[in-house]
Amino acid sequence: MIEDKNQSRTSLDQLGEFGLIEHLTKNFDIKHTSTIKGIGDDAAVLDAKSKQIVVTTDLLVENVHFDLSYVPLKHLGYKAVVVNLSDVYAMNASATQITVSIAVSNRFPLEALEELYAGIETAASFYNVDVVGGDTTSSTTGLIISITAIGEVDKNNVVYRSGAKPNDLLVVTGDIGAAYMGLQVLEREKEVFKVNPQNQPDLDLYTYIIERQLKPEARKDIIELLEKLDVKPTSMIDISDGLSSEIIHICKQSDVGAEIYENKIPLDPQVISTCEEFKIDSTTIALNGGEDYELLMTVSQEDFPKIKGNPNLTVIGYITEKARGMNLITRGEQAVPIIAKGWNAMKNEA
Repeated sequence: MIEDKNQSRTSLDQLGEFGLIEHLTKNFDIKHTSTIKGIGDDAAVLDAKSKQIVVTTDLLVENVHFDLSYVPLKHLGYKAVVVNLSDVYAMNASATQITVSIAVSNRFPLEALEELYAGIETAASFYNVDVVGGDTTSSTTGLIISITAIGEVDKNNVVYRSGAKPNDLLVVTGDIGAAYMGLQVLEREKEVFKVNPQNQPDLDLYTYIIERQLKPEARKDIIELLEKLDVKPTSMIDISDGLSSEIIHICKQSDVGAEIYENKIPLDPQVISTCEEFKIDSTTIALNGGEDYELLMTVSQEDFPKIKGNPNLTVIGYITEKARGMNLITRGEQAVPIIAKGWNAMKNEA
């Protein structure tokens, strides 16, 4: 898509590193009083006052984390921000600033990077975060994006993975499995296109799951909802590597076990129908798919009346003593050990 011969192409050499940074970041404005100095000096200056600072970073590598044959650069920029903000919200924190660094090969013209940064700018505006710095350099292997997200939280409100207690409820936001199935559809259509470039895919049946893959959203709204409901989770994690992996993370960090119920896992009808089309078990996809960027949390049973019936929150199980292990209770009421088979960044496979 970036090789479109009809597009104007401006070589990055014409701007140089500092000119490129100035060009790409000229539209970023400052929104937070905690941002004392953003882009334009040797380092950003932040003032957290009495808050605790949350810092997280992610690296996205072309042909490992994204495929530009079907991922629009604007969507990629947006998603690169979202995956970092999701980690901030998983700490029950508010995201305030990000830094953006890219390594880019000479096959990318300026116009391609403008599209990428347009997505970054859209996400920064939507999630109300300041872009306060970053870096650019050349690459011999395509496009690499590194974003660091910074957030703040009151000391008494921060939530770790390590606070789950036996009898706490396991709660998940939204629905899961859609992003993985969206990826399967996109990969299938890519292979069809290779065989017949004249074939135009009809994706109307898959709009929701494709959007979940290409343009996910971080659950800032859930952090605001929990505050409104006066509910502080005992532990929390974002679902980036698959539900099973995240449950295992919480259980190991909290030294507990867990039971989740297959018939309680929230699935969108489009996920179910697409799994049937691909002849894949939908529960397997929900457990192992990843990239949903929903939140998995544990909540004290005392807070159940506050979350009961809320359409954004689904109770899928509960925390047990460590000795009972981590198990999925199937629709046939059999206990099956939960095993992490989700994304492994070092193996590049799901």
